[in-house]
Amino acid sequence: MFQSDLLAGKRILITGGGSGLGKAMGRRFLELGAALAICGRRQEVLEATAAEHRAATGGEVVTSGCDVRDVDAVEAMIEQLFAERPLDALVNNAAGNFLCRSEELSPRAVDAVLGIVLKGSANCTLACGRRWLAEGRPGTVLSITTTYAWTGSAYVLPSAMAKAGVLAMTQSLAVEWGGRGIRLNAIAPGPFPTQGAWERLVPKPELAHHFETRNPLGRPGAHRELADLAAFLLADGSAYVNGEVVTIDGGGWLQGAGSFSFLRDMLSEADWQALKPRKTG
Repeated sequence: MFQSDLLAGKRILITGGGSGLGKAMGRRFLELGAALAICGRRQEVLEATAAEHRAATGGEVVTSGCDVRDVDAVEAMIEQLFAERPLDALVNNAAGNFLCRSEELSPRAVDAVLGIVLKGSANCTLACGRRWLAEGRPGTVLSITTTYAWTGSAYVLPSAMAKAGVLAMTQSLAVEWGGRGIRLNAIAPGPFPTQGAWERLVPKPELAHHFETRNPLGRPGAHRELADLAAFLLADGSAYVNGEVVTIDGGGWLQGAGSFSFLRDMLSEADWQALKPRKTG
């Protein structure tokens, strides 16, 4: 679909880049000529992914252990990356989500999701944006949001709140920074199966099948399909796309708002009890 040097010369940071969609996007960016930085909380996962990427593509990959909720840690990471060589693009991919009836949410559970998704995206975006503006450099921010950022969704309240905030950030800064060389866009994916997310969100096979196939195309998305869309939105050829959210869900959100609302009729009381987050010290 793309020229092999589509992203040549670009250095891209992906948060949550060690697994799932972040890993898929990183591999595709490397194949298209980019240099890659990935961050996450688990250094061993980052190192394993970086080794896989290098073996498969021969590309440049650096890793940074960082909790994006911690603004000081984010500032230190971005400062180090820019000292080595400035970034050209940021992909806000780090996320957290789980199923829970909203009346059973604990304050810590709400804070965890809002912290990773909303605060983490803001921390990274502002850290990169300040440096691009100060140095007069162009930059691109791409955030992974969701279709229920517009509509809300039952049973994933913290995620809906956080993703709506990321959407507002994207559209606000696209206007504020667009004329200064920085553009911001987002992708709203439908079901793209990943091991960690699916264990938390659709833990029963029949739930996963229903979630993945209830769109007009009758299938889940392939990671490569989302990675190609991300590559296009970061490429110079999309330079006039700013403040946009591109939905990639097989038409599912047109079919019914609220990705997880269907669970009302599919989970028993015992199922909900089994899904409750375990308390940790």
